[in-house]
Formats: sequence, C-alpha cells, structure tokens
Amino acid sequence: MKYTVEIEINKPIDQVIELFDNPSNMKEWMKGLESFEHLSGIPGQPGAKSRLKFKMGKREIEMIETITVRNLPHEFSGTYDAKGVFNVVKIQFVKLSESKTKYISEQEFRFSGFMKLFGLLMPSAFKKQTLIYLEDFKKFAER
Repeated sequence: MKYTVEIEINKPIDQVIELFDNPSNMKEWMKGLESFEHLSGIPGQPGAKSRLKFKMGKREIEMIETITVRNLPHEFSGTYDAKGVFNVVKIQFVKLSESKTKYISEQEFRFSGFMKLFGLLMPSAFKKQTLIYLEDFKKFAER
C-alpha cells in the first residue's frame, strides 16, 4: 500500500527543519510515543538505527527505525520495522515562501501475518494516522 500526504506549515523552512531534525521534539507531535532510543550508527545519519516504542490505546508497538537518506530539506527517508508491518517513508520539505513550508510524506507499507488482513480491510487507518502526525507537527511548529 502506497500513499502521499502533505500539509502547509506557516513557518520558514529553516525553522521547520530545525524542529523536525531534533528527536527530542518527537514526543511533542507524535501522540503515543513513549520512548526513542538510539541503537547504533551516527544519530540522524544514514545507517543509524533507533528503537521507537508507542502506546496506542491498550496496544504497545515497538519498531526499529533505520535512516536510509538524509539530505534535508530535499529528502529524509527511512524504514520502520514492526511486528507484521514494514514501512518505507520519504519526507520532503519545500519552501513555498519566506514564511511557508510544505511538508510531504510518502509512505509505503508492506504487511505480513495478521497485519496483512488489517492492511487490506483498514488501509484508510494508516493514511489517517500519518495525516494526524503531520497536523500535530504543524501545530507544534506554528506555536
């Protein structure tokens, strides 16, 4: 399953990148994120691996992030590997004006096991969650 979502942020691109590029800000806009733990590699650089733990309702989700491309603002890409779900993410930031930035998130999900059924029956849930994260990041950035 592949899709793209985007949002306009009323902040200059340099400020948006600075906020996005700081892992300690993730809890400010990623509801449910319990922890972010660097595991290996140079933090924030291609090859770096980190463990993210989320609590969503009664479900606990753990995933491993591997950064694959870091060329901000043009591209920040990575993979996110969780039980039954493999997610490839490509993020771009585009300067629209001196005070406005477009945040574009391309997502590709591959499912296995039980999650294959969930992905077939509820594909809109994944897109909706991605859009929520973009909207929450926008709110955080524009504060």
